[in-house]
Amino acid sequence: MGTTTFTGPVRAGDILNTSGTTLGTDVANVGYVVMAQSSVFTQASGDTSIVIPANSQVLSISANVTTEFTGAATTFGVGTTLSATFFTAAAALDGVAFGISAAAPGDDATRAANWVDVGTVDRKVAVTSTNTGSGVGVLTVTYIQAINLTA
Repeated sequence: MGTTTFTGPVRAGDILNTSGTTLGTDVANVGYVVMAQSSVFTQASGDTSIVIPANSQVLSISANVTTEFTGAATTFGVGTTLSATFFTAAAALDGVAFGISAAAPGDDATRAANWVDVGTVDRKVAVTSTNTGSGVGVLTVTYIQAINLTA
C-alpha cells in the first residue's frame, strides 16, 4: 500500500471563505485534519520517535501497555526530551494494567497551555518511568498540526 505525505497543515472543507450568512452555501466550513503519531516505548526508555510540529494543539495522549511494568514503582509520565513534565505530571500513568491509559495535563495551567499550543518549536515526546524494568507499550499522540492557538 502506498502512502502520501503532505507538508501540512492539512485543511479540508468545500467553502473556503465567508461571503454571506447561509450555512452550506456561503459560510466558510474549512477545518484542520487531525493527525496522529505512535511509537513503541519501553519502561527503561526515554525518547520516542514522536515529534509534534511547532504550534500544534494536542488532543489526546494514550498509552497502550502491552507488557506490564515491573519493579517497585510502576508509573510513568509523558513529556519532552527537554521537560519530563511537559504534558503530564511525573508518574501520572499506571504501567501495571494492560490496555489503554489516557493522559491528561492535570490541574496545572502550564501543562494545560502546552496541550493547547506546544510552542514555537517542534517537541520530541519522551516517556519517563519511575524505574527501569521490562514494561513495554505503544504511545499515541493525536494533534492538530500548526493550528497556532494560544490560551
